[in-house]
Amino acid sequence: MASRSLSSEDELLISGLKQGEEQFYRLLFDTYYNPLVVFANRMLLDIDLSRSVVQDVFVMLYDKREDIVIHTNLNAHLYQSVKNRCLNYIKRDKMKSGHHQIILERFDTFQQPSNTLEYNELQSLIDSTVDSLPDQCRRIFRMSRNEGVTNQEIAEMLDISKRTVETQISKALKKLREELARHQII
Repeated sequence: MASRSLSSEDELLISGLKQGEEQFYRLLFDTYYNPLVVFANRMLLDIDLSRSVVQDVFVMLYDKREDIVIHTNLNAHLYQSVKNRCLNYIKRDKMKSGHHQIILERFDTFQQPSNTLEYNELQSLIDSTVDSLPDQCRRIFRMSRNEGVTNQEIAEMLDISKRTVETQISKALKKLREELARHQII
């Protein structure tokens, strides 16, 4: 339901969006896309990533159009959504970098691949182990580790509980540890 502080133009746009009328979505996209990309780029310093973030916001807006509730105005809502997405990306990127650093530090204490061939063999073992996981487990693990998606976001995307996501990631990590130990890598 639209808030009383919404302008009549915003109310019209939101009403059209909720009804799935493409011309309203197109108008919204044409009006806000470029300014939102510039805004996102100030935070992310990566124009392609900024475009992707803004596109994600528009996709989410379209996917959830029937349930959309905007309390301030459409402009503020879109900018806040982009800001939140950018901050989530920055947070995930830091977390992902932290995971990579921990893996590198642990790997240094075990065996450092002495050449590209050993590294490629290790990567191949990891890839084949991940590929051998059950479908849902593999998908969740890749979303978490390769794409940097949070457990809560995975749960929402796949319509499962956060606990299920955590359990699947734990299973995948256990399988990876077992395979690395079996090959005497750890």
